[in-house]
Parts: sequence; structure tokens; C-alpha cells
Amino acid sequence: MYNALDLTLLRTLTCIEEQGGFALAALHLGLTQSAVTQQMQRLEDQIGHPLFEKQGRQKRLSPHGKKLLDYARHLLSINDEALRSFAQGQLAGSLRIAAPHDVADTLLPLVLTQIARASPRLQVEIEVGRSPLLMESLQRGDIDMVISNRHDTQHEGVVLRRTPTVWLCSANYVFDRSAAIPLIMIDGPSLFHRLAREALEAAQLPWLATYTTRNLMGMKAALRAGLGVAARGIELVGTELRVLGESEGLPRLPDVTYYLYIRHNVINPTTRQVFDMLKANLGLSEGDTPA
Repeated sequence: MYNALDLTLLRTLTCIEEQGGFALAALHLGLTQSAVTQQMQRLEDQIGHPLFEKQGRQKRLSPHGKKLLDYARHLLSINDEALRSFAQGQLAGSLRIAAPHDVADTLLPLVLTQIARASPRLQVEIEVGRSPLLMESLQRGDIDMVISNRHDTQHEGVVLRRTPTVWLCSANYVFDRSAAIPLIMIDGPSLFHRLAREALEAAQLPWLATYTTRNLMGMKAALRAGLGVAARGIELVGTELRVLGESEGLPRLPDVTYYLYIRHNVINPTTRQVFDMLKANLGLSEGDTPA
């Protein structure tokens, strides 16, 4: 009697190869690196052979890993095709989904790709905004699903990703330890602003709200101009921005959790089917809830 291969583990294996390593695969899948490592250990136990071998500091696929990778791609292709085939007949209508600006280039495409694969005929309306306002839209029923860093027990949700929060500044910014820290802030309620203030006050470091803007684009412009420092998710790091760390005397910031929420008491069966499909395809367990 043969055991069935776990498609979630096989999908992680292919992602490691496509992304070029465990760390980038973890970021792409919305998992921690340790979770990816544990998944590969489970797959190795199931296969009975090592799937990776060390080459310097890197891990590369072993001959057994390369062989399994070929099978994994074939099995996943069949699985995805079957899902698309059934979804085309089952999922129709429209879906309204929203995400904050911070993860519009990272988490949102991951979710949209899964929706497009499983239900290519579904009409999807996409909104990008600020987490507090998007949660209000979800409460009113203006949208069906939302990615948010708000902890909200009124709506059903699962954890998509826990992402590091960092201190950002321009690539050529000169940090002055002797001066009050100039914070660039977005007007209105903000989880990142609260985390920044709490961390600085706990470390007894002086700070000033030097620049205030209405949206993330304004904040990024102020950061690139070297006008100050901001606490944001690591997703915003790029060639024009760098991370200030504990070596510069700044306190460590806590990770931020991003959830995928579905509207409370949703009636539309399509919305429920899509939400359940995302939980299954992205490996989001019932235990990963915001409650």
C-alpha cells in the first residue's frame, strides 16, 4: 500500500527551485523559513531520501530531489488543471477583494494568481487602500474579502504572512544619533506608527513627527528625499531605500501579521468557495486565525 504525496509539500519543493532558495521561497509562499525547512524534512521522510545537498553555503537539489521535482511539476499541473476544469463550471459571478498599499505588489498578486487559476471566468474587482478604511468597507459589505494587518475577531480570517517591520530611510541617508529621530508618518490611524512610537518610547529615544503625508506614495517620496525615517514592512525595501538597524541604536520592531478576511455572514456561495479554495491552495490551516 502506497502513501499519497502531499501536493502542498510538492508545491513548496517547486517554489524553492523556482525562487532559488529556502528564504525566497518562504517569502513567496507567505511562510517562515523554518516552516519551509520543516515541510522539506517531512517530504524527505516520506520519500526516504535526502532531497537537498550542501554546495558551499547553499542547498541544492540532490539527484533524488531533481527526480522528485519532475514528478512534482507533473502532478501539480494535473491537479491545477483539474481544479480549473471544475471551477469553470462552478465559480461564476464577481468577487470584490482589497489589500493595503504595502502588500499590493507582494501578497495581493499571490492571492489573485490562485483565484485566476481556480476560477478564470470569475470577474474580480480589486481595490487598494489603507487597512483601517478597507476593514470598514468589509464591515459595510462594500467588499467581499480583504488582506489587512488589522486584528479583527468580528470577521472570519486566516493568517497569510507574518512579515518583519523595519526602520526605513533613503539609501544615502545620514543617521544622526545625537538628534531626535525625524519620523515620516501617514496621517490618521496606523499600526506602523503605533509600533514605532511604542518602540522609541520604550527605548527612551526622542523623536519628532517631522513630515506627515496622506498616503504611502507620499511617504515613499519623503523617504527617498532623505527627509527622515519610517517604520514599515520589509516589503518596501528597494534599491532607493535601506534598513536602519540595532547597530545604529534603533530598537527592534515587532513583526506584523497580515490576514485574509472574508465578510461576516457572507451569503454569496462563490465568495465562500473562493475563500475555502485559497485556504487549501495556500496551505492556510484553521489554526492560523486572528482570534
